[in-house]
Amino acid sequence: MTKKLPEVYVVPITKEINNNKEIFRSYDKEEILEKKIPIDKNDINKIFKEKDHVYKSKIMINDSKIVEAIGLTSTSLLTLTGEKIPLEQITSIKKV
Repeated sequence: MTKKLPEVYVVPITKEINNNKEIFRSYDKEEILEKKIPIDKNDINKIFKEKDHVYKSKIMINDSKIVEAIGLTSTSLLTLTGEKIPLEQITSIKKV
């Protein structure tokens, strides 16, 4: 049973492909830099739904900045000082 298989047509690639935008690899160092993923909005909602949250909660953002959060919009976290912190900039959050 030696049947001839059909030929497969391969489209030639004529344009440059740039599909590796999120990871950078240097050949000098054995280190991979990855893009940090923003925090899930549900993690922030858990802080606001706690029983001890009445008006404000003292939280630490990105392991460096301590703020008093009072509200949340669809795109940012609102602080007591009037600052709006975009949610895509927040990579970690915990209550202090």
